[in-house]
Amino acid sequence: MKSIYKITLLVGITILVSSCKNDSKPNYQYMPNMYEPVSYGTYSQADVFKGGKEGQLPVEGTINRGFEVYEYPNTPEALIAVKAANLKSPLGVLSEKDIEKAKGLFEIYCAICHGNAGDGQGNLVKQGKFLGVPNYKDREINEGSIFHVETYGLNNMGSHANQLSKKERWMVASYVMDLKSKL
Repeated sequence: MKSIYKITLLVGITILVSSCKNDSKPNYQYMPNMYEPVSYGTYSQADVFKGGKEGQLPVEGTINRGFEVYEYPNTPEALIAVKAANLKSPLGVLSEKDIEKAKGLFEIYCAICHGNAGDGQGNLVKQGKFLGVPNYKDREINEGSIFHVETYGLNNMGSHANQLSKKERWMVASYVMDLKSKL
């Protein structure tokens, strides 16, 4: 008797579930654009853009909001000019709080290669991943040249302009000069 009830229950559930499906009248989609979006291929022409262009470019001469212009270009001659101009940090003497922040930024972005003491013996150098990382003691550098290299990068070192703001790059440059004086 129990098996008849089980079979009847199973058949009833099957009929109930199958009765909800109707191919001629599909279910209503709430927010159909979420399920079937209008796709645009990367760099492809679209009616959205004026004249069917491949995208909208910013107006000539505009800069991003919040971007601070750095007047020296990314060339070796500009680095020499920055060293010769002996640029100083516009922040002046750093407070104790700013020195701690600069130390933290240096340890995050620079110490992996340059070492915590600025001796060129960071973890990546010790493991043999990078060779020839300079010791600050042996280099003729100033705050301006450090800022320039942080902004554009040099040799194997990439730019840190996207990770660090202009103020933070000047803070790290001041901290590096402090490390150099201790070596």
